[in-house]
Amino acid sequence: MNRQKILVTGGAGYIGSHACVELLQENYDVVVIDNLSNSKSDSLARVEKIAGKSLTFVQADIRDKQALSNIFTAHDIYAVMHFAGLKAVGESCEQPIRYYQNNVCGTLTLTEVMEQFGVKKIIFSSSATVYGEPDTVKYTEDLPVFGATNPYGKSKAMVEDILKDLAQADVLSNASKPWEIVLLRYFNPIGAHISGLIGEDPNGIPNNLVPYVSQVAVGKLEQLSVFGGDYPTIDGTGVRDYIHVVDLVKGHLCALNSLGKGSGCKAYNLGAGKGYSVLEIIAAFERITEKTIQYKIVARRTGDVAENYADPGLALRELGWKTEKQLDEMVADTWRWQSQNPSGYE
Repeated sequence: MNRQKILVTGGAGYIGSHACVELLQENYDVVVIDNLSNSKSDSLARVEKIAGKSLTFVQADIRDKQALSNIFTAHDIYAVMHFAGLKAVGESCEQPIRYYQNNVCGTLTLTEVMEQFGVKKIIFSSSATVYGEPDTVKYTEDLPVFGATNPYGKSKAMVEDILKDLAQADVLSNASKPWEIVLLRYFNPIGAHISGLIGEDPNGIPNNLVPYVSQVAVGKLEQLSVFGGDYPTIDGTGVRDYIHVVDLVKGHLCALNSLGKGSGCKAYNLGAGKGYSVLEIIAAFERITEKTIQYKIVARRTGDVAENYADPGLALRELGWKTEKQLDEMVADTWRWQSQNPSGYE
């Protein structure tokens, strides 16, 4: 039997590269498209080293219709894992057009070409930011979407809406080969592959807490600013749901296994179902690295909520997925990557 071939958009990035490892290890053939705007091709060479298998890499932008058509012409693609997208909240507020152009128009072009070639299975890398700021700390999939408070989150919500409309159109037309779409809403992916060969390599100053803390630990950054120390939480700092990147991409494999059994569009939260505070993250880093993490508590950021975490029950019931890795393991894997690669893939 021919092995199924998966197109991974943004496959050289942090989450995409880890997904490529899992796919290769599960005996899928992998084709990657990535424009390398926020990633390095070195990550893919390391993916091949970890998996002991090769993949196909095309350096192109998903907005390039001809490049996508060439891929679908050359390869018998079974399904698409769609990670390609810009993802910094602050930057999205400064450059909204760039975010909508890349994330929304990129997905429109991708799905247009997929439809043209009759490949109608896609797993979309969404985000818990689509929920905005609901009046609850535990997020379930039936919360209203479109409460996003920044262009990044809004772009993810828009893409979700587009994909839902695609699925619904096939229902209305009673299509013989309907779309099968899974929306995976991530909470906060951290950690790295246990080999220390691939991990998160943000351009410039990291936007997210854990890469920032790890760069303080490795001596690249002087100290961490903790935004708000007076929240009604365990220690006054914000509490978030953190998930190991390998657990996260295993969720994509579970979603992939669920395809071929029906049609429509379904959303799932991928999170641990519990939260850790900023100070708990810092304490875990100090435990693992045996270093003191310098930090100072500063004013809250606008739009930050005290606490939120996923209700991952639906993914367990329907996909058979749950997280396996605990905080110390997430931090140890982050630190192994950071300490072995202090300058990332450079």
